[in-house]
Amino acid sequence: MNVEEIQRMKQRFRIIGNSPELNRAIDVAIQVAPTDLTVLITGESGAGKDVFPRIIHENSLRKTKKYLAVNCGAIPEGTIDSELFGHVKGAFTNAISDRKGYFADADGGTIFLDEVAELPLATQARLLRVLESGEFIRVGSSTVEKTNVRIVAATNVDLQRAIEQGRFREDLFYRLSTIPIKVPSLRERGSDVLLLFRKFAADCAEKYRMPAIQLSDDAKQMLMTYHWPGNVRQLKNITEQISIMATQRVITADMLQEYLPDRRTSMLPMLAGGQRQENSFENEREILYKVLFDMRRDITDLKAQVNSMSQNQQSVQQPVSIFTPDEGTTTVNVPAGSRKSTQKDDDIQDTEVYVEETLSLDEVEKDMIKRALAKHGGKRRGAAADLNISERTLYRKIKEYNLE
Repeated sequence: MNVEEIQRMKQRFRIIGNSPELNRAIDVAIQVAPTDLTVLITGESGAGKDVFPRIIHENSLRKTKKYLAVNCGAIPEGTIDSELFGHVKGAFTNAISDRKGYFADADGGTIFLDEVAELPLATQARLLRVLESGEFIRVGSSTVEKTNVRIVAATNVDLQRAIEQGRFREDLFYRLSTIPIKVPSLRERGSDVLLLFRKFAADCAEKYRMPAIQLSDDAKQMLMTYHWPGNVRQLKNITEQISIMATQRVITADMLQEYLPDRRTSMLPMLAGGQRQENSFENEREILYKVLFDMRRDITDLKAQVNSMSQNQQSVQQPVSIFTPDEGTTTVNVPAGSRKSTQKDDDIQDTEVYVEETLSLDEVEKDMIKRALAKHGGKRRGAAADLNISERTLYRKIKEYNLE
């Protein structure tokens, strides 16, 4: 590992941190840059994956040619083939002229395909052909065209799981991951979080002409043990919030805790390799399913017991109302003698048992999306990061629930 070269790259691209995992990722990027090998960059959202394609391009023989960064998750599915490969006049409605796509435009240079896992399967097949032969066909054309581009892709999705679910082509995965680069999450970088906090605090102080905030010892410890689901992007946002909102310049743990959303996530058990167990958006849905099914079973058992008591006893009966989300209010008769009480009969009041109404899963999902959008002022990128879903998925959900 060339330590001097790594430090030079950090200074050039303003990378903060000294963790071994980060240094290893930078070293791999430097080594692979002079080649034309395809690179797949993996890591969580907000971890800083976007800087590595620029390191690769700026240290390659293609550095004098064009560099294009394409967010595959932000392009609608119906137009992504046209964006990437171009189209001819009349290929579809509003195609009033020929258009060069990104692969033709970046000929000789580098294309960075961010959120590559969001590509439709048909587009994945087209991309595979470009990787294997450098050939592509514009939408609405039958002419094969050639391009000479270097492809660097990135994703925060587990592609092996996506392959098992039929959402990503296995052959494309192996073609993209000729050289894999794993960008560590912020919680894996140890004391780097303190260096980044200091840098963001200094930048904010300089920008708004105010004294820079500092952390007490207990606040530093809290910062290092927090889970950081949004990684470096989340740390920067929180640092800026504290810089503007805090009246004191020395931040204690109690003050810091007010700015850390749901700090309980930092207390999740550690897994092998130093990673904490995470509850993604999909895992939360599975938990909701289990809760709903358990609640429904409990209600069914309760109603069966009450009906059994009603049938087996012929004495004076007391009404019991059971409220269920799916059937409304059901009133059954319960024998008064079956209830034990030390009070007189005249003092016994009718008992109503209520089960709290539970929203459907769609309503829960809709509410979570509305809260995330409100939290980020309607900005989909931040909301998608909080929900741990892609911008494309969030866009589809917004349309599905008519939240535009």
